[in-house]
Amino acid sequence: MAPWKVLIVDDEALARSNLQLALADLADWQVVGLCASAAEARVAMVQQTPDLVLLDIQMPRQHGLSFAAELAALPQPPLVVFVTAHDEHALAAFEVHAIDYLLKPVDDERLSQALARAAALLGRAQQGDYAQGLGALVQERQALANQQHIPALNQLVVRSVGQIERVAVSELRWLASAGNYVQLHLPGRRLLHRATLSALEERLPPGEFLRVHRTALVRPGELQSLAVVGDGVYEATLRGGDTVPVSERHVGAVRALFEGRT
Repeated sequence: MAPWKVLIVDDEALARSNLQLALADLADWQVVGLCASAAEARVAMVQQTPDLVLLDIQMPRQHGLSFAAELAALPQPPLVVFVTAHDEHALAAFEVHAIDYLLKPVDDERLSQALARAAALLGRAQQGDYAQGLGALVQERQALANQQHIPALNQLVVRSVGQIERVAVSELRWLASAGNYVQLHLPGRRLLHRATLSALEERLPPGEFLRVHRTALVRPGELQSLAVVGDGVYEATLRGGDTVPVSERHVGAVRALFEGRT
């Protein structure tokens, strides 16, 4: 199979060279262009259609997020992996929308992981689903930059096991923290989504989920009963039989919910 084509877009010459060198010995990837700006990238893409764009965010003249919005709108969009020096809060947004990133200075192992995920998505021809997540990320970041209200998510773009899946927020029953992932509980199945529970909580529709523990968010209608299982230790049973821990900090809100039903 022919190697996947990569376009590197970064206004720093050293950063472009470092990425090119890191990719030089990888047989599955071919660098087809080195561009210092979005304008140069547009010209390069007329000559070669890339499968993947390694895109710097902080660039003069046209910001990387603005150019990413153009890429997401293409009929056959390339995958985009951002190369960024952004802070932790911004990186959490990338993960919520299933968009990959490389933190400067780029680590070889992290680059290999990003390329492996990109290859899996390209092999499944899922650029369109990835582009939808990219578009949602760009809209959110632009709204934040313009000090506008960030709309709540009505769907998640979930990247797991080498594929992308769109999941309606209305399908979610409850969510649990699982290390660097969030376990999404849907009717009859579970998915792992690479994001933090707190980052997701900020973007879910207000009032639709109740925090019951530092590791769990539950849709209130799923709560069936509350039990004391130890000294200051509580556990809630959900519809379908799942159980979740309830902390002392949040037990009052859970009790109030049950009292409101009587």
